[in-house]
Amino acid sequence: MKTKLIVVGKTVDKNITKGIEDYVGRIGHYMPFEIIVIPELKNTKKLSTASQKDMEGELILKQLQPSDTVVLLDEHGKEYRSIEFASWIEKQQQTARTLVFVVGGPYGFSDAVYARSNSKLSLSKMTFSHQMIRLLFVEQIYRACTIIKGEPYHHE
Repeated sequence: MKTKLIVVGKTVDKNITKGIEDYVGRIGHYMPFEIIVIPELKNTKKLSTASQKDMEGELILKQLQPSDTVVLLDEHGKEYRSIEFASWIEKQQQTARTLVFVVGGPYGFSDAVYARSNSKLSLSKMTFSHQMIRLLFVEQIYRACTIIKGEPYHHE
């Protein structure tokens, strides 16, 4: 199973970027994984929130294939403990060809992206910057891979 993470806008903090690159390299030992960066929209001050979400949504939808299993990282999504998330990933490996996680723009997702998604996932009830979520999420993907393989990274 291929796994992708689609994000809107590049990660600008060099320390966060280093952490993301480290975990992406580690994940690559377990499964094909890539991050797709959708460029931030320009001149958004003149756009309404809905227009910005719709424009970002179109760019997100262009990255998706009809067979993709799409999971939105969304504050209203399901929360998992790390072991539960690993189990969920393992089940997806049996049925999904490509598992695509999406971190939206600053205002979330358009209705069209919500309609295309298969599920929603929340990492916490707390709010994190989009930069931090990327790092936290790739660490959780790596953690899930090690749990699935029975490796000692996760302690419980």
